[in-house]
Amino acid sequence: MTMVKERKPKVVNVPAQTGRKKADWQLQEAKAMFSEVIKATAAKPQIITVRGKETAVIISIVDYKKLVRPRQTFFEFIQDSPLRDLEFELPPRLPEEIREINL
Repeated sequence: MTMVKERKPKVVNVPAQTGRKKADWQLQEAKAMFSEVIKATAAKPQIITVRGKETAVIISIVDYKKLVRPRQTFFEFIQDSPLRDLEFELPPRLPEEIREINL
């Protein structure tokens, strides 16, 4: 009876081994190490490539919520300003001459 050795997949550039978060993953590698890809999104978006072409990006939920939140209108921006109650005096305006127009 022959014992079959269990093969371990070759892992290249694992974030724990390199000390930094990887940002580019081949699709095959991303599928095999999906949990690592998800954990790495905390540091920066992770790019998935298929046949060397950038195809998809996985981002953290925090980044996603920043992208899809409703944008403020200009009026809301001014209303939310910490300077909205600031009072200041405008300099007096100089009187302007009225031009005559020939119709």
